[in-house]
Amino acid sequence: MSELEDCLRAASEFADESRAMLRAAAAETRASELKPDRTFVTATDRAIELRLRERIADRFPQHGIWGEEFGREKPGAGWQWILDPIDGTAQFIAGIPVYATLIALAKGGVPVLGLMDFPAIGERWIGCEGHATTCNGAICRTSRTMILSDAMMSTSSPDFYAETERPVLAALQGATRWRIYGGAALSYGCLAAGRTDLACDSSFQVYDFAAFRPIIEGAGGVVTDWEGRSLSLDSGSRVLAAATSGLHAEALRLLGQSQRI
Repeated sequence: MSELEDCLRAASEFADESRAMLRAAAAETRASELKPDRTFVTATDRAIELRLRERIADRFPQHGIWGEEFGREKPGAGWQWILDPIDGTAQFIAGIPVYATLIALAKGGVPVLGLMDFPAIGERWIGCEGHATTCNGAICRTSRTMILSDAMMSTSSPDFYAETERPVLAALQGATRWRIYGGAALSYGCLAAGRTDLACDSSFQVYDFAAFRPIIEGAGGVVTDWEGRSLSLDSGSRVLAAATSGLHAEALRLLGQSQRI
């Protein structure tokens, strides 16, 4: 078994643990607090990340870890695990079932393994270099939509766009067939499964998007930053994903035009 295959098996085991913890916590009152960046955090976020860090350190002691709640360990390691214990913490607090645990693994700064587990709806997407993306074990593919006027677009929240970025959102809203809001990482799973066609977001951190690249690319789609560069651990906060290269290219041109206005 290759090292990546071993990591793929381990990632599923880690996600099983996080799913059990999240399901147990969802039945309880969810006390929360605001972090300095005005995002929510709960005791469950911290407990899941600590547990995953323990499991990774035990099984892969030479690997680095980068988590939302507790920062980086071994940042110089060639293999880096990227953890978001609860993506969509606000939705988790509100009881909206799109929250997930995101687990990614990067080699040389490039995400090569991505897993998104949604305990409330029982769905799990896995993307891994050299493999087709799956949802609950079944291979999934992006849609074949090629033009913006036919595309169903998602974005996590208009609130995430800075004032200078709002022309981008407005341009995409005007050019696409329909818009979906508030889906968090689930929107990217739906894109990989061919249910939606385009996703655009801003104000993301690496642990928000690292899992997307293996999942979207393994399903036949394209995911980059707003300049068209492939996602890596060095990418900024802006993400653009599309079902096809043609749709991505058209969206990218529109982004460029709207930012020059």
